[in-house]
Amino acid sequence: MSTVDQVYDEANALKEAGKLEEAIDRFQACLEIDADYALAHAALSVTLGKAGRHEEAVRHAQRVCELEPNDPFSFTALSVIFQRAYAGTNNPEYITLAEDAMARAHMLQNQG
Repeated sequence: MSTVDQVYDEANALKEAGKLEEAIDRFQACLEIDADYALAHAALSVTLGKAGRHEEAVRHAQRVCELEPNDPFSFTALSVIFQRAYAGTNNPEYITLAEDAMARAHMLQNQG
């Protein structure tokens, strides 16, 4: 049986090879092993965004922030995902959400 890290590495290699749907499947397999594996949620958010699946990408980026609520980088990454979702959908709500996530990242960074 593969470990979550091995499956993650397989998924990441597929993503790097441009095989986005296959990578998404493998990242999701990581979450079947460990539903709270933040690295897989983060990678899924990026990969889903590249595949144009913005709502799913946002959900996974938000989950990273739930799992790592004190990590400024998680909120910076969430802001980027929101910006990409805006670019892919032209939904202006994503810009407000991106700004809120960035503000949270700055707040956390200044606390540290």
